[in-house]
Order: sequence, then C-alpha cells, then structure tokens
Amino acid sequence: MDTGFDFARMMRPRALRNPLRPLRWPTACLLLMLLVLNGCQSVEVGPPLRVMSFNVRVPVDADGPDRWELRREAMVRTIREADPDLIGTQELVRGQGEFLAERLPQYDWFGRDRRGGRDDEQMAVFYRRDALRLLESGHFWLSDTPEAVGSISWGHPYPRMVSWGLFERRADRLRFYLFNTHLPYRAEDEAARVRGAELILRRLAELPPGVPVILVGDFNDVPGGAVHRALAGTLRDAWTQAPLREGPEGTFHGFTGDAGNRIDWVLHRGLRVRRARTLDQPVDGRLPSDHFPVLVDFAPPASGRAEGDHDPPR
Repeated sequence: MDTGFDFARMMRPRALRNPLRPLRWPTACLLLMLLVLNGCQSVEVGPPLRVMSFNVRVPVDADGPDRWELRREAMVRTIREADPDLIGTQELVRGQGEFLAERLPQYDWFGRDRRGGRDDEQMAVFYRRDALRLLESGHFWLSDTPEAVGSISWGHPYPRMVSWGLFERRADRLRFYLFNTHLPYRAEDEAARVRGAELILRRLAELPPGVPVILVGDFNDVPGGAVHRALAGTLRDAWTQAPLREGPEGTFHGFTGDAGNRIDWVLHRGLRVRRARTLDQPVDGRLPSDHFPVLVDFAPPASGRAEGDHDPPR
C-alpha cells in the first residue's frame, strides 16, 4: 500500500540534498553576530591615554612677532583642541603656567623652578583632574648630586632636571609614571646629554617593574644619536612604533613652520601605541611655539589594569 511516506528521503542528510542552498536569514544573522563578537574580543574598548610633549618656548622679547604675548592664545587653542590627558612641558616659566592654568581650568599642574626660585624654567606637568589622580610627584637634577636643587655637572651651562609623577586613571585605575625632561642643547654637550639619559635610566630601574612608564621631553638629539640609542635599550619610541602617524616627523622649526630634526620624543615601556601626531597647524596664522607638540594616544597593556595596579612605591 502506498502511504506517501518516503523513509529513504527522511533519512537522507539535509546537507546532501542541496549543499548549495542559501542559509536562511535567521541562521545567517546568528553566524554574523558570532563572527563580530569573536572579532571584538581583540578590539580595544574605551578612550586612549593621550599624552603630549610640548616645548612651549620661554618668553623672549627678541622673538618679536612670535613673542609669548602674541602666541599664547594659539597655544591655548592647540592644547584645547588636542585635548590631552597629560602634558609634559619644557621651557615653561611660572607666568606661562599660570596663564595656561587660567585659560584651561580642566587641568591641574605642578613644577619647580630649575634653580629653586620662582621665575626660571620648569619641566611643569599638566594633567586633567577629571581623568587622572596624581598620587606622587617629585623632581631631581641631572647632575652628580641629583637631589641638590639647581645642581650642574658635566660642563653644560644651565641646570637640567626631571619632574615626574605617579598617576592613576580614574576610569580603570591604570597606574603609570610620567617623567619629563629637557637635555642640554649645545653640540659640545653630547656627553652631558648621555650622562643625563643614563641617570634617568637608573631612576627608571628603581620603579616597580609592572607599572608603565612614559618619558617625554626635548632631548636635543636625533633618532639614532647617542642619547636615543641609550634610551632605546629600555624604552620604546612611540613615533617609530605607532601604526598610525600624522604630521611631519621633525619637531623643531624655529617659528618657520618647516621642521628639521625630531628632537622631541615620547618614549615608553608597558603600554601600546595607537597613534602618534605632530601638531603643525598654525592657529589664525600664528604658531604657538618654535617646536611642534608631539601627541601620542596609548592603549593600556594587553593584560589590562592589573599590570599597573600596584601601591605607590615608598
């Protein structure tokens, strides 16, 4: 009797019946969602840690049309539009710092006159109080007596120093150090620059190994030079490491807008670089400084905040 029931057809695997049959929409959407979710496991979530190194150029009346009073608003706009979490400045004096703090009230700052007074240059550090907590800070001088304020060694004419801070990011409790410096500038000061870099490296070696470190500054050396070689053994150069770079490679331009050597660096250990930029655009036709600021976006270490989740060193 023919019942209309085809047992052989029922037992035949569906895939064998029509291997080229398109997937139904619900199945296709589910597979697409799984692929996207799997890919997102490696996607970095959350805002970057944005760090700027900026030689602001000490006020000098002889700069004429580029003197501080005529370019300070351009500097404010440059910083405001870049929106860094952290700025290491060089050549900044107290009056400049107070002006920037007034015009950029989202930032707190700290620094110390390199001679121990009030009106000489500082390696001042600015940080967004809504993004970062300052846990510890300090200063030391690049000399044979690093704790002696204003001390000079090794034959260069001006005191050279480092200002540093231990920070904690409010969003994820990531802790990291920032060191900020400005090395001697004369050609004959190369040995002093190298000794200063070596002293910085010795200080970094004393830090907890799991806490990321960022070193910014005007190093008055070029990539491949003696200072860069000394530091590159321990730290990574964010510019050369960045998967995305914007702006000219050079940083010092002497108010011409045409940069020569890359002497301003952002170096690090324990973080990942997303992007590096030199900000070379004038504001209303005016350059904010004789150096282009360097801006780097960092991502936390791959292991997350645990790598930096330590108590401050005592």
